Amino acid sequence: MKDYCPNGIQVEGRASVKRIVGGVTASQALIDAAVEQNACAILVHHGYFWKGEAQPITGIKKKRIKQLLVNDISLLAYHLPVDIHAECGNNAQLALRLGIDITGPLELGNPRSVGQVGRLDKAVTVEQFSEHVTNKLGRQCEFVGEPNRLIQNIGFCTGAAQGMIDLAVSQNLDAYLSGEISEPTVHVARETGVAYFAAGHHATEKGGIQALGQHLQEKFDIEFEFIDIDNPV
Repeated sequence: MKDYCPNGIQVEGRASVKRIVGGVTASQALIDAAVEQNACAILVHHGYFWKGEAQPITGIKKKRIKQLLVNDISLLAYHLPVDIHAECGNNAQLALRLGIDITGPLELGNPRSVGQVGRLDKAVTVEQFSEHVTNKLGRQCEFVGEPNRLIQNIGFCTGAAQGMIDLAVSQNLDAYLSGEISEPTVHVARETGVAYFAAGHHATEKGGIQALGQHLQEKFDIEFEFIDIDNPV
């Protein structure tokens, strides 16, 4: 599967791993927390070395990588693999948290579709679902659509996948949910009647690393702690 960054070990630290700190993004704040907790490795969804990113290791990139190397901490990053995994993936975990029963892929004919389609056990209004998402994710969920309109069949894809609302439209779904929202998304939702929910990039992508870390903890008898570095986006 093509991805936008290397998956796996991005920075190599100590050979033996006893304690892992997890987070959504390998920010300086997460690295500082890992150092404070004497972690052997950091596990994230958003690591480094993205396609199109400037290659020189300067500025904040230098500071982050230097701190990892000095403290012998490995950085493990998994992007699309953590998005699509059927159990530990961001989308699978989001569906579990929101009570959405996955019924098929958002990208028809693609067995590795990142986005998914699901169904609520009963129809709710757009406003009710927005409140439900807000309560479950701990972040205000914005929506575009008629507040009192009933919805049940929902397409969704965590992160910055607002552009995939067109796939929800093509499947005649009631609504589509992602993390972020762009200016064109508003018009698509208004003009097609497919309600759109912006639940937060960070908020929708915590579940994958949390589930993967828990799996590693149980399988290898290591310590894992997810550290939620606040991010309003």
